[in-house]
Amino acid sequence: MKDEYDFSNAKRGAVASEKGKKRITIMLDEVVIEAARALAESEGYGYQTAINNILRRTLLPDMSKAAEAKATGHLKPGITATELKSLEKKLLEALNEIHRVMEPDARP
Repeated sequence: MKDEYDFSNAKRGAVASEKGKKRITIMLDEVVIEAARALAESEGYGYQTAINNILRRTLLPDMSKAAEAKATGHLKPGITATELKSLEKKLLEALNEIHRVMEPDARP
């Protein structure tokens, strides 16, 4: 190990940037984050990916099939059609919960 390191040309931020992604700060209801984490844990990926997938599906419903296939690149290798359908059902349930808690008179 060196006694000194030169960080004069160092850059802050993620070590490996994700092409096409932008880092933001967003405030979400705790129940939304909990639902996303539960979904993500059961499916084996990160909760931010779960939130991104739900938002993508909701905000970009007319996305071409090729772009949709590329967007699902975070799926586990070898996932079956049945598992994919199950995931889709869980995402829709999570989306419905997000819509429910966003109602002005929603109760936890």
